[in-house]
Amino acid sequence: MAVTAATIAAPALAADPIILGVPTAQSGPVGVADQKDWMNGVTMAVEEINAAGGVAGRMLEINNVDIDILTPEGTLAAFQNLNEAGAHAILSPFVLIPQPAMEAAAATGIPYLHGNTQQASLDLFKSDPQKYRNIFQIDVAETFYGSGFVKFLSDLKASGAWTPKNNKIHIVQEQIGYTQAISKATQDAIAASGGEWELGAVTDIQFPVQDWAPVMRALKETDAGAIMIDHWVAAELASFAQTFAVDPVEGSLVYLQYGPSQPEFLDLAGEAANGFVWGSVIGAYNDEMGAAFRAAYQAKFPGTMGLVYSGAGYDTVHLMAKVWAETDPGNFDAVGNAIRSIQHRGVSGLYRFDNDTQSGTSYPNQTDDPEGGQAHLFFQVQDGEHKIIAPSPFEESGFQPAWWM
Repeated sequence: MAVTAATIAAPALAADPIILGVPTAQSGPVGVADQKDWMNGVTMAVEEINAAGGVAGRMLEINNVDIDILTPEGTLAAFQNLNEAGAHAILSPFVLIPQPAMEAAAATGIPYLHGNTQQASLDLFKSDPQKYRNIFQIDVAETFYGSGFVKFLSDLKASGAWTPKNNKIHIVQEQIGYTQAISKATQDAIAASGGEWELGAVTDIQFPVQDWAPVMRALKETDAGAIMIDHWVAAELASFAQTFAVDPVEGSLVYLQYGPSQPEFLDLAGEAANGFVWGSVIGAYNDEMGAAFRAAYQAKFPGTMGLVYSGAGYDTVHLMAKVWAETDPGNFDAVGNAIRSIQHRGVSGLYRFDNDTQSGTSYPNQTDDPEGGQAHLFFQVQDGEHKIIAPSPFEESGFQPAWWM
């Protein structure tokens, strides 16, 4: 049955479950690990909430459907499936093509919370805030990966923990819109640094990367003080780490954009992972709340833990439970209004959407208050484990010069 204004308005019985529509990619060449992390976090939160009596006497129920995040048709089909099945909200880790998902959600006004981390999603929202009023990006745009990385380098240099061998930054960029936006933001931040940093070179790669040898030759030639591998596929970054370890660019700080957050990076790279730096604009802290979540998650889901979408999925369910405790889940606009006014401190920081993009707030990129948003976390692989090295006060360990430095 299609969801219509009439069905949305129909009164619900107290015993009726609240349905969480969760589209996750369960197969395919990219993104599956992140999507599984999200599903694990969602499942964990739902079990906790239901064990405590649910929300206003109603149990939460997950409707998990497979989604092809690589095609607009596959994305649209999954969202339409959830709409027609009567979901009260759609909670998605991310899709690669945002417009079909947002159009499907806007057609019913269903609350749609996502971690797309795309400026394209925010631009589409701003093009018609009324139409997309109940759509929220739980984190910030991918552009902060670029500007935030340059800020991280400046802060690390100023701290005395790292003395770069030169001021050049070499960017290796993949070709999708996401990585291109990150590369441009990085280049813009370099240009705005007043000469503190210089663009050493830009090298293009194309997924799937079959051979990192040409990239290594380019990196050796530039010999930059800092290297950004602007690519997000964990298995390919693990392959890069192993290639780099054979004959590294001595003295360079090497940053792998986001992908090491996915569990297979450590599993595939092995000892070669040690020393590399990576970052995420949202991730599970290791403060008191975050450490408790990590321990509970690893007890429930043994093995290498993904540190980004696991906590984000968990937080998003708890945020929605808090909203639904005060509103009718079937009244989508009332729920959307409540989301706009909420401030929810989760394991990955503070969620708030009271801005002109209905998206997250980044610390320290948009606020100086550590508790005013979600920390842009920088990690380093140390002794086979991910350790938060910035920003303060969330660091677990200091930066350690890699063995090739």
